[in-house]
Amino acid sequence: MTGFATRAIRAASRVPDAPQPPINVPIYQTSTFEVESATELAELLEFSRPGHSYSRYSNPTHAALEMTLAELEGSEACHVTASGMAAIHGVVLSTLRAGEHMIVPRAVYGGVVGLTGAILDRSGMTTTAVDTTVLDAVEDAFEPGTRLVWLETISNPTTAMADIGAVVELAHARGAVVAVDNTFASPYLCNPLALGADVVVHSTTKYVGGHSDLTGGAIVGSAERVAAARQIVINAGGNAAPLEAFLALRGLKTLALRMERHSANAMAVACALEGAPGIARVLYPGLTSHPQHEIAARTLRDGMAGGMLSIDLAGGRPAGERFLGGLRVAVHATSLGSAETLCSHPASSSHRQLSEADLARAGLTPGMVRVSIGLEDPDDLVADLLASAAGT
Repeated sequence: MTGFATRAIRAASRVPDAPQPPINVPIYQTSTFEVESATELAELLEFSRPGHSYSRYSNPTHAALEMTLAELEGSEACHVTASGMAAIHGVVLSTLRAGEHMIVPRAVYGGVVGLTGAILDRSGMTTTAVDTTVLDAVEDAFEPGTRLVWLETISNPTTAMADIGAVVELAHARGAVVAVDNTFASPYLCNPLALGADVVVHSTTKYVGGHSDLTGGAIVGSAERVAAARQIVINAGGNAAPLEAFLALRGLKTLALRMERHSANAMAVACALEGAPGIARVLYPGLTSHPQHEIAARTLRDGMAGGMLSIDLAGGRPAGERFLGGLRVAVHATSLGSAETLCSHPASSSHRQLSEADLARAGLTPGMVRVSIGLEDPDDLVADLLASAAGT
């Protein structure tokens, strides 16, 4: 081969030997992989032989993240996705068929509400929203076609906590699957599979990544359930990216340290804000005033309650807007689980799809502000949030 272009392409595609293993998993930034035969390619695409063919299906960096998350959640398998919503979509669409029914919390991530309106309703799948912290309400919501109960370890944004084990017992007795979004707690604070859940999802964008520099998701559970969800994800184009998987792996190395700091900071802030001028209510599972404090104490690790809290501001929506405009340390931004403290107004952002009546039924007041407590010095955070709440 004497042609320059041919030699350049061949030479630049050679993978060098690496006798000494790298400390970090390499980023396999490739869309496709060389195979030796058509049979090998077919088997790879069917996941009937180990290896990789095309990064929409699998990739070595994805696989490293999947093995890590499966280990940390105590599961048999994992599939990583392009976003938390891709993971949610994969689980729901692989569990429900037209004519079947899902139960969701009234206070649930707004993306689930959006999925219901954009896809489930037009596909002939129905949804009932109930207060999943009330077991009788969950039981009353069951229909003959109920196949899935959706929970959040800590609800977005009200921080409500269902008794996962009790809901699992109820659902399994009726032949339904229980899926849990564990994003707010992270694998460090809670492992819902150990409580009986069938499948867990994460937005790895949040605490797993931890630095607001990636977008990703994950589906964790039995090999059979993950494989079913993977088929939906692959065919809908919801695949992860190698760089995002690498960043999530980096984040997992410090997850325990970060969650301990997030939890300690959030507890300090919650205690300081409770009863402060301009604040009608603080919702944080670590506070004894929280309606599900007892569930948090026995469900989450070592008395920690994570970094998420919500505050109800006296004065409603105008007070919420003033609060966000007065921040100096915290940042007015969507998302959560970052090193920075992030504040958002759910009624105008993550839950903007809901009417005022629906917001009220979900326990979201017009003046509610969601606060993702970061890793800053707690005294600076307390001073900033108190000043913003008081309008000073």
